[in-house]
Amino acid sequence: MKYLLLFTIITSSIFATEISTQLDTSIKIPDVSHKSQESVKPILVDGVREDTWVIQAIWLEEQSDFINSAELYSKLYNATGKKEYLFKEVSSRIYSGDKVQESLAKLKQWSSSHPSDLVGKRLLIALYLQEKAYSEAKIIGATLIEASDKEEDLELVATSYFYEGEYEKGIELLDELYRKTKNEKVLLRIVAIMTQYMDKNDDAIRLLETHRRMDNPSSDAYKMLIDLYVKEKNLTKILEIYEALYAKEQKEEYQRRIIEIYVYQRDFKGVIKFLESYEGNDEILYDLYKKEKLFDKAKKLAKQFYKESKEPKWLAELAVLLYESADDKNDKEILDEMIALFDKAISMGVDDSVYLNYYGYTLIDKEIDIDKGMEIIGNALKQQPENSYYLDSMAWAYFKKGECQKAYKMMKQVVDQEGVDEIEIKEHWDKIQECMKSTFISVNG
Repeated sequence: MKYLLLFTIITSSIFATEISTQLDTSIKIPDVSHKSQESVKPILVDGVREDTWVIQAIWLEEQSDFINSAELYSKLYNATGKKEYLFKEVSSRIYSGDKVQESLAKLKQWSSSHPSDLVGKRLLIALYLQEKAYSEAKIIGATLIEASDKEEDLELVATSYFYEGEYEKGIELLDELYRKTKNEKVLLRIVAIMTQYMDKNDDAIRLLETHRRMDNPSSDAYKMLIDLYVKEKNLTKILEIYEALYAKEQKEEYQRRIIEIYVYQRDFKGVIKFLESYEGNDEILYDLYKKEKLFDKAKKLAKQFYKESKEPKWLAELAVLLYESADDKNDKEILDEMIALFDKAISMGVDDSVYLNYYGYTLIDKEIDIDKGMEIIGNALKQQPENSYYLDSMAWAYFKKGECQKAYKMMKQVVDQEGVDEIEIKEHWDKIQECMKSTFISVNG
């Protein structure tokens, strides 16, 4: 699952970051500027003032030089016995991984003498986890959550159980934390543990579905739920979650996934209904309306597109839609309107060979103006001389004019390229062959 890295068990360095943040305000640079030299004697460590060492240690931390910052904090702790320096030393050791056992021994001794100090317990747990001493971490963790109900403490202790493989106990603690805080990140971590380590996909799905219905989930929660349904191969639920996610965040990638699923299911009416629910999908809808023969809706959009853009191709599109939607394709009024639209589109610069072939073939097939149709098809063939559909149209024109040999020669190229599987090609080929036979009989009769 791709969320493994996002929701993986918290590493010791993260503990160090959180704990270090808590400790930053604990280090106070000694300030004696307002007191007389006689009343306050500065503490010297190896002959250098304490505050000088502190400033240097903080600077080393900022440079991510945790090995040397730990050494300075150790020096300060040994000289002053101040817990703040011990904690900062331990924090730096966790980051650097250097002399961890040494710091662990010092912290264990100090924590034993100060059992009520919670920061010491947190650091001790982090060190134990760093050293993979998970049982010891759990023991300290038990005392920590007895004394604290802070979110970070419950999560820290839960992590020690996860490291030990006691997932049920860890999830129990995280569940307690989630009920208190409703923090989605905690829920997603529970789900990640359930699915990655416990084979509890169904339970994880139920948790996320409840969260989806009752709360305001982030996109991370939706995506995790999608991943789980992908694992279950539940395409219906995947689609449902993507649609919910798109309703929340109208991103193009979500829309693309939704369309892909509908197309995979061959549910074009479903994708149309989905797209009609949102603005900005008109061009996709136009193609779908044509595919599903929803001509009235397609014509409405084509008129809108022409009004907005004045692009003549939309006049050609309207001409096609007008003819395709006609109940009676021999209706003179319909044919006249179609011709007017095509002629206007061509006069305004439309020269797409697809439109030229459609218009030219219609003029030929309906025997409206065969010569004009041939001229238009000729322009299409200039663009694509080998196009079998355009050759078929021209062969049909020759047939309509009774020029069977020309029709046969051209149609033979089409059949050689495409075969006779398409109904229209077979129909044309059969009639042209009959024409050739009739011509042969007439000539030799």
